[in-house]
Amino acid sequence: MAIRIINIIFVGSFANEELMNTTEKIPGHIAIIMDGNGRWARERGLERCEGHKQGVSALRNIIRSAAQYKGLRYMTLYVFSTENWGRPKEEVDMLMELLCRSIVNELHELKQEHIRVLVIGDRNGMSQTVTEHIDLIEKETASGNALTMLLCINYSSRAELTHAMQTLAARVAAGEINPDEIDADTITSALYTSGIPDPDLIIRTGGEQRLSNFLLWQGAYSELYFTQTYWPDFGPADLDAAIKEYAHRNRRFGKVCDDKE
Repeated sequence: MAIRIINIIFVGSFANEELMNTTEKIPGHIAIIMDGNGRWARERGLERCEGHKQGVSALRNIIRSAAQYKGLRYMTLYVFSTENWGRPKEEVDMLMELLCRSIVNELHELKQEHIRVLVIGDRNGMSQTVTEHIDLIEKETASGNALTMLLCINYSSRAELTHAMQTLAARVAAGEINPDEIDADTITSALYTSGIPDPDLIIRTGGEQRLSNFLLWQGAYSELYFTQTYWPDFGPADLDAAIKEYAHRNRRFGKVCDDKE
């Protein structure tokens, strides 16, 4: 089987300096499904919004930690799925407000740390305020070259693939390409993530073991790492544990490995 799944709970110290200072076996692209904010709040007798606020603090710490790994160049974060619109309106409004406030609050540090931010997903249906904040953070961080952070907002992998098929169908209808010229590379180039390497490692917090419509095409050969830790409690030591586990994986991409390895 090409993808190995592991359940792991890690309790440990802060990020490993030795791993940070090498590019060997460091994933070049990590994607994270940040799950468990609501359950974290409920178990503490708090409103769900408090879990989301704490989740923002966790994200800030993870970005700072991720920027220290020399081989890590991309980080993709599942912020808001198309299915999340089905949540109570009060929660959705709070999430959009929190998104805009976070963009304003974090912009200076992101620029200072040379982190580029890209937003992928369908911007239709978002308010003008939200799209203006998205445009702002993309424009202001465009020159960042230390780490590229992709925020998946109003994102669905099936919607992304549907959009890619529609784009390619339009090109065929226009006579730009022939149907028999369409291959995996052509499809990849039509995705929201065109030009971005596929994730080497996908992390999901919160104990669930599914991809939830996240990077289904791009994650075909990603290593998967599941942890029981809720996202608000996921810190640098947890990221380090995931990267260390990844370093011990033998990625074969469907091929036969050397028995000596």
